[in-house]
This record gives sequence, C-alpha cells and structure tokens, in this order.
Amino acid sequence: MTFADLKRKSQTNFQFLQKELEKSSNAKAGADERLWRPELDATGNGYAVIRFLPAPDGEALPWAKLYAHAFQGPGGWFIENSLTTLGQNDPVSAANNQLWNSGIESDKDIARQRKRKLSYYSNIYVVSDPKHPENEGKVFLYKYGKKIHDKILAAMQPEFQDETPINVFDFWEGANFKLKIKTVAGFWNYDSSEFAAPAALSTDDEEMENIWKTAHSLEAFTAPDQFKTYEALQTRLNAVLNTAPAVRQEQANEEFEPVPVVDRVPSTPTSTPEEDDALSYFQKLAEE
Repeated sequence: MTFADLKRKSQTNFQFLQKELEKSSNAKAGADERLWRPELDATGNGYAVIRFLPAPDGEALPWAKLYAHAFQGPGGWFIENSLTTLGQNDPVSAANNQLWNSGIESDKDIARQRKRKLSYYSNIYVVSDPKHPENEGKVFLYKYGKKIHDKILAAMQPEFQDETPINVFDFWEGANFKLKIKTVAGFWNYDSSEFAAPAALSTDDEEMENIWKTAHSLEAFTAPDQFKTYEALQTRLNAVLNTAPAVRQEQANEEFEPVPVVDRVPSTPTSTPEEDDALSYFQKLAEE
C-alpha cells in the first residue's frame, strides 16, 4: 500500500479499526531501544505528548495485543508468552481454570497470582517529552496496558451521541495524546490522560510519509516464533512448580476473569510504568 492509498482510505479504515478495537477490548532480554517509556519528574508526576501512528505498511492493525504469564514458583520464574494470544490452548490458563473452578478460595488466590497479563504495542511519534527532549520528533514503539487502551476505545467509540468519534491512529484527522501521570498512594495513575482536539500531525504529507515509513512491525510481536509449543510450556511449568508431568487439557480460549485488577504499578525504584511492563521487571529478577 502506498502513502497515497493510506490517505485515500483513512475514512474507510476507521470502521474496520473500530470493530477490531471492540473485539480487542472484549477479549481480554535487555532494554529494547525501540521502546519509549515515560518518566516522572521531581514532583512525582509525568507528562508527555505522543501521537499514535497508523498500521505499518503491509499490516492490518495499528496495535498488537499480547498475553503473557509471569510468576514465581519453587523451581524459579515462569515468564512466557501465552498461547491464548493466538486463540490456542495454554497450559497455564488450563491450570488456572482448574484452580478457579475448584471452589476453594485459596486456589482462586493462586490463580489470581498466575493470571495472564495483557499488553498492547503501538507505534508512536513523540511530540513532546520534557524529561528526554532528544526523543521528540522520533518514532518509537510504546507498550501500554488496559487503562490507556480504554482511553483509545473511548475516543474511537464514544459513549454519548453528542461526541464525535476520532480515529486516533489517523495522520490527518487523528489527535495527539496528552499522557499525564500522577503518583497516587505510591502508584502511577493515568486517569488524567486525554486526547487533544483532532488535527493533522503535519501539513506536509511528505514529512508524514517519512514518519510512517520508519514505523516498526507490530505483527512481529505475535508471530508464531514468539511462542513456545504447548508441550514446551507445560514442561517449563512443571519445572517451575516442581510438579509431575500433566496431561494436556482442552480449555476455552479465554482464561477465567477474576475480580478486575487495577492497571497500575507501584512507582518504586525497581518498578516499571505500567502493569504490562511488570514482565520486564520479573525478567530482571529471574536473571539475578
């Protein structure tokens, strides 16, 4: 698809993205230099302005959705992508479903601790980054959780009839995202974050085309080579839990959904900005 095609189809693609976003919302190694992360200032707050970019050339969606598990057992850490991302059975989800359905509250507590974590990835253009102005005018990958995903959903599919839907991933009729982080009771809170009024990212199509061409692949995050087989995951799970080999179980694609977990992470020196970034933190612990 050419850049001219992208511009011509910007409106028709909007309905497609809305449907995919609704489905996405209802479904539930070292530092990667491609990833952008916000930072707090001395007051414990954070602020930046970013622009979500259209899908990369040759890809359908401007976001990637990834489920993963990260927890510690007697045999070490289990940090793996979940096959439920691909709509397939996963041994951890199967074990969690069994625990959840046992009717024993202590089993439910274990299932909650091992519950899969949801992350989204999108390409962004950094408009303003007061903590790191060197990032401004550059394209990065941004990893975010349900809280920000819900902000996108609310902009694209507003709740009230007097609100105009905004395709926030559009170059011409999208909107900048004002990321506002407050520290509330020791946690990072994104409630004040909001989209600005719709406006073109630039008046120069050539400039926007150059930005679009530097976007990173999103489908790479959910490519088959990013997932271990069911059998390999089961072997690792047995080792982490120090349990005997289990018989493969069939399950629903969706893991149980216990009491909702707030999409936030303590802002301690060793923590990361969002719940979905906890995997990076756990990975560091596992390597110690």
